[in-house]
Amino acid sequence: MDPISLNRMGSDHKDYTKQRVQVKNPYLATMEEDILYHLSLSTKTHNLPEMFGDVKFVCVGGSSNRMKDFAQFIHQELELPGNPEEVTDICEATDRYCMYKVGPVLSISHGMGVPSISIMLHELIKLLHHAQCCGVVLFRLGTSGGLGLAPGTVVVTDKAVDSSFLPQFEQMVLGKVITRSTELDQGVANELLQCSSELQHIPTVIANTMCTDDFYEGQGRLDGALCSFSHEDKLEYLRKAYEAGVRNIEMESSVFAAMCSVCGLKGAVVCVALLNRFEGDQITASHDVLAEYQQRPQVLVSHFIKKRLGHVA
Repeated sequence: MDPISLNRMGSDHKDYTKQRVQVKNPYLATMEEDILYHLSLSTKTHNLPEMFGDVKFVCVGGSSNRMKDFAQFIHQELELPGNPEEVTDICEATDRYCMYKVGPVLSISHGMGVPSISIMLHELIKLLHHAQCCGVVLFRLGTSGGLGLAPGTVVVTDKAVDSSFLPQFEQMVLGKVITRSTELDQGVANELLQCSSELQHIPTVIANTMCTDDFYEGQGRLDGALCSFSHEDKLEYLRKAYEAGVRNIEMESSVFAAMCSVCGLKGAVVCVALLNRFEGDQITASHDVLAEYQQRPQVLVSHFIKKRLGHVA
């Protein structure tokens, strides 16, 4: 990266750290109490600024177990006092999501697919707003199917595209289609790429990510309970995706990118490719290999956080 770009990124970073998390709903200001039902939190019952006001980084991922593991991992990486094994689930009163606070880091599960992560993001962004947090960076950590990549490669999303390869998220609101941009913060993506160059054995690329509504037919798989296309149809579609800059496929990036964009939040989607979809549909790597692959986004984002906090020279 050239010096001008670095200086600009530094200036932008400095200004952003002072920006309080905003919501785009004027009705929230008129409510006596905001109940974050799926997180088991409330503005009246809980002192959210006291509980969460120092949060600077939020890491979200589909699996509850994986996000607990990440909370324990970042606890060790930041060398915080206490036993990492004793991290507490703040959302233990609900079985929808889990949430762990480790110093300035929140680790939250979001379930699978756009509807599940969308619900969580609405309440998370409101939580950060009510807590008066400033300069927060959001990360989605996950797994994905790769396109033309070696298994184990980490993809930092440039733009989240839909099944037609367009950088947009469409949602029905009051019977009308609302379309929102899905471009993510380039500065954060470039920082993550730089972090990957400082780590060993974490090959990383910046590329487009395709977000689908389905794991099987929606991603061109031949191994679901239903299949309405041929093997040749599948390969032609995946080749078109590749030509459009897509290097991995998952099911949450579009709404994550759209909501970050609308609310002015810096965010990044960091997913490891578990297989090359040009070579097959089923994940055949061993449990140990997959476990190591799944740790790669966590290690990369942890390095980013440590650098931002001054824990890395």
